[in-house]
Amino acid sequence: MRRRAAVLCAAAAVLAGSVTGAPARAAATAPLTWKKCATDDYPTLECASLKVPLDHANPAGRQITLALSRVPHTAAASQGPLLVNPGGPGGSGLTLAGFVASALPKNVAARYDVIGFDPRGVGRSSPALDCAPGHFKPVRPDTVPGTPALEQANLERARSFAAECGKRYGDVLPYMDTVSSAQDMDSIREALGASRISYFGYSYGTYLGAVYAKLHPERVRRLVLDSIVDPTGVWYADNIGQERAFDDRHRALMAWIAKYDATYGLGKDPAKVEAEWYAMRADLAKKPAGGKVGAAELEDTFVPGGYYNGYWPYLAEAFASYVHDKKTEPLVEVYDDFAEVDSSGDNGYSVYTAVQCGDTAWPRDWARWRQDAWAVYEKSPFMAWSNAWYNAPCMYWPTGRAQQPSVANTELPPTLLFQATDDAATPYAGGVAAHRLLTGSSLVVEQGGGNHGITLSGNACLDGYLSAYLADGKVPRSSGPADAVCAKSPDPTPLASKAASTASRGSILHGLLGFRS
Repeated sequence: MRRRAAVLCAAAAVLAGSVTGAPARAAATAPLTWKKCATDDYPTLECASLKVPLDHANPAGRQITLALSRVPHTAAASQGPLLVNPGGPGGSGLTLAGFVASALPKNVAARYDVIGFDPRGVGRSSPALDCAPGHFKPVRPDTVPGTPALEQANLERARSFAAECGKRYGDVLPYMDTVSSAQDMDSIREALGASRISYFGYSYGTYLGAVYAKLHPERVRRLVLDSIVDPTGVWYADNIGQERAFDDRHRALMAWIAKYDATYGLGKDPAKVEAEWYAMRADLAKKPAGGKVGAAELEDTFVPGGYYNGYWPYLAEAFASYVHDKKTEPLVEVYDDFAEVDSSGDNGYSVYTAVQCGDTAWPRDWARWRQDAWAVYEKSPFMAWSNAWYNAPCMYWPTGRAQQPSVANTELPPTLLFQATDDAATPYAGGVAAHRLLTGSSLVVEQGGGNHGITLSGNACLDGYLSAYLADGKVPRSSGPADAVCAKSPDPTPLASKAASTASRGSILHGLLGFRS
């Protein structure tokens, strides 16, 4: 989904179009060679690379390379590896290892080797996919197909992207799916010499973790899933649910701007503020700001506000400057800083489409897509069409669809789930569904929270449950729908206020997560 999610599983290996038994294993994996790759922020970070089969059903066949990172444990007694993943699909996890190790309490992080990795096709792994360089170069056609010419232009963009992926990576695409990435995780476990691993995944990373847990439940020590995709809607239905949720979150931003009318001067009525936003969009469709930010790029710029409200003050200032003074520079600046496509780039989008289009069957009939998109647009216009086009390459995808397993699992140790009630990228229903399907799991809810990726972002209540679980496996238990409820983190305040700095740890995390599910 255009902020996809994550929870799937089944004890089977998946080839394009068929589910088989567990794949044959290659000979014992060679030990990893770790080298320092420290950064100013993460001085203890180490890196290594690992060869894995392109096709896990043919372990002696072609090999690809995964890039790994590590922050080693420092305590005398180690609890083993903790693999981390930021989601996407298409997000790089190398720096996330450093972030998680530094954000956890020292006495907890010290007990783990925190392991990051670039999944197959991503970042420093090889081959790294880049299907159509410059695909999101501005200015793109308006996403709302108000004319046949706009509809055809956007269809051609989707068709050509899928064709280019097939042309460049036809030999790789059949193995770009969640199950193959989950099997890669087991190769990482084996290379680390660990009998079991712990796992901490955000967003799509929750789906990846749940799939791994289904394939290898006996290999799971602890499992943390934060901001969870609905595993029953992968992927077409989940995207439609996400489109509605992002519209709600965009309206929450409009209400926040109305609350601070004294600062932004756009009116005290959220509906009036929203009307001003759509009027701005219509203006930019005719004359892009700075020759760069048209209607499509404006959507790219404001979608991140649905992920993280720490961006709201910056978006509001640019919005107000345009409305009051027709200043275009602030819009260009926030586009450069926040535009969703910039968070993952051409590589991230290429992997996103390869995995989501390859994971499961998508409708092939454009009439179905058109009907569904217009139906969503009627009541939830903010992201209805931009998200439809974002996923439209799946209608033309050149490879077969893998058959994804069910995530239902009765064989896991206690598992900890985190979900915000107003999350747009992975709506609340996903957390509820995963809680039901993962027997013995515990669900911690951020009541009223709308951010995506909610742990290690400054909410002491949420982080307390996370730390207790990673320290000794302790989980909350309750007879209600949620096992524990935390109050939401405070909304930001305008930048003019000295209390405005919400862009500390939270913004760092969301920069690492990028976007999508």
